[in-house]
Amino acid sequence: MKGLAIFAVLFVVTQAPLAVRVSAQVSGAKTPPVSSSSAAQPHSDASPSPATGSDAGIHNDMPHISVADPSPVAAAWSLHERIAWVANLVLVLLGYACIWMALSLLKKIQSQTASAEIAAEAAAVSAQAALLQAQSIVQAERPWILISVEPSRSKENSFTVMATNRGRSPARIVFSEEEVIIANDETQLPIPPEYESLDRKPKPAPILLLPGEFTPIKPFCRTDVKDLCDSEERFKHIETWEEKLYLYGRVTYKDLMSPDDSPVHETNWCCWYIHGRQNSGLVIAGPPVYNQHT
Repeated sequence: MKGLAIFAVLFVVTQAPLAVRVSAQVSGAKTPPVSSSSAAQPHSDASPSPATGSDAGIHNDMPHISVADPSPVAAAWSLHERIAWVANLVLVLLGYACIWMALSLLKKIQSQTASAEIAAEAAAVSAQAALLQAQSIVQAERPWILISVEPSRSKENSFTVMATNRGRSPARIVFSEEEVIIANDETQLPIPPEYESLDRKPKPAPILLLPGEFTPIKPFCRTDVKDLCDSEERFKHIETWEEKLYLYGRVTYKDLMSPDDSPVHETNWCCWYIHGRQNSGLVIAGPPVYNQHT
């Protein structure tokens, strides 16, 4: 219906000048009717002579004839006007066809644009899923250094903090730091952990750990407690658990298969030394920030 309305409007607009021209020609052909009787009688200012009886009878017996003008006939279209009319009609049809094609093309472009947007969104979702999958594969294949405490088999009340590679690729240990602190409980530990050796230097020979291999990080035994206490009173506080002795540290390592400029990984650890009358122990303890993995 919209297309038919456009066609009708264009047709009326193109035919309006032609109708005006034909109307002008028809009106120009019309002339006012003239009575033959009035034209035949000459105008004279002199008074007519009185008619005699015989003349009056003759005039009364003659019939009166009036000639009316014929009805106006529209002038026939010339060849030029017919060609112009056909050309205008063809232009109207072509214009309607062009408008219909343009509207159809716009609809197709709109539908294709919507399809392209949907395809782009689907591609973005697929790319994000592929990225997450690749990251999960990388995380699964990377090395993971975990900390554990092992008692010494050769020396009583002696322990060793061990670093073990639980990942699936080799690891290279770059730094290793340890600190000892005496506090009432783990809530008194500084957060974040504080280290005295702020200027860290890489080890001359980095330690390489294949998957499943381990290396000692920090040895500790019962006789080391007195060396860490500044007085005999503090040592008694540790014996009675009024104060506690904590060992903490961190291990910085890199993935051996990754580029040199790749970020490093860290494993933080914290242990609580339990001093007994005869036997001692060393267990993993401390706040979560002291046992983080990156």
